[in-house]
Formats: sequence, C-alpha cells, structure tokens
Amino acid sequence: MVIYGVSFDMVGKQPIILLKAVDGNEFLPIWIGHPEAAAILMKLQGADTPRPMTHDLIATVFDDLEIECSQVAVTELRDNTFYASITLKLAGREIEIDSRPSDAIALAVRTDAPIFVADDVISESAIEFEHEVEDTEEVVNKFRKFLDEVSPEDFGGDE
Repeated sequence: MVIYGVSFDMVGKQPIILLKAVDGNEFLPIWIGHPEAAAILMKLQGADTPRPMTHDLIATVFDDLEIECSQVAVTELRDNTFYASITLKLAGREIEIDSRPSDAIALAVRTDAPIFVADDVISESAIEFEHEVEDTEEVVNKFRKFLDEVSPEDFGGDE
C-alpha cells in the first residue's frame, strides 16, 4: 500500500489517512488522531520541526542502534478498531511489535518501510473503484463524497 493522502471526515473533523493498493484500485480509509495526522503530513511534506517529534526520535534510535524497520502492516479490524504491527530486524532476528496503524505509518514514512494491509482487512474495509484511477482529483472528490456519508461504525463487519 501507499499513502494516497490525509483528509478529514466532514462530520467529526477527524483525520483519515487513505491508503491505496499499489497494484489495484482498493483504497483503505483509517481514522487517526490529530497528532499522528500532523506527524505523517509533516514528513510527507518535507517539513522539519525545531526538535524531534516522537516518531522522529524513534527512527533516530533505530538508526543509531542499527535496527531496521523492515515493514509495517495493518493486521486486523476488530470492534471498529484497526490494529497494526511494526516488524524490526535486529542482529539477524525479526521482532514484531504491536502498534496503532497511525504510529506504524508515521514510522514507515520516516524509515522508508513498506506498508502492508492484511487481505481480510482489504476485503472487509477497502473501497474499490470500478475503473482504473488516474485522476487524483477524481479520487479525492469521490472520497469526499464517501466521507460525507460514512462513519467509523460502518467498518465494523458482521462478527
């Protein structure tokens, strides 16, 4: 997946990160907090802060300790909450750490780690456009229309 953009739902003004499948037309909206949205947007826009933000600090610690963030993954959707993991490589072994998706993605943009989403999360929660999407403005307009009509509870699934 790639980060397609960050927007706000029209009702609650809650930030939403929109992930897009690299080889498809599936888009996954994930509601996130304002601080995490700011952390992601700042890095995507190349903005620097006078002092390191938390995600910058973590990335620096990883770099200094020769820990590689090899990937982040949105692993499941349970009770209207997305779950994620961060996979680290340290001294020849892999370590998987539980994370909120927003923190995992904020770290991924700082470490150039790939972002994955579990297939069942895609099938349960992704929005798929019928034809190939090439026009960013078209996607943004459709996404805004979608946001006008959706709430986080719509992604609960039938469990």
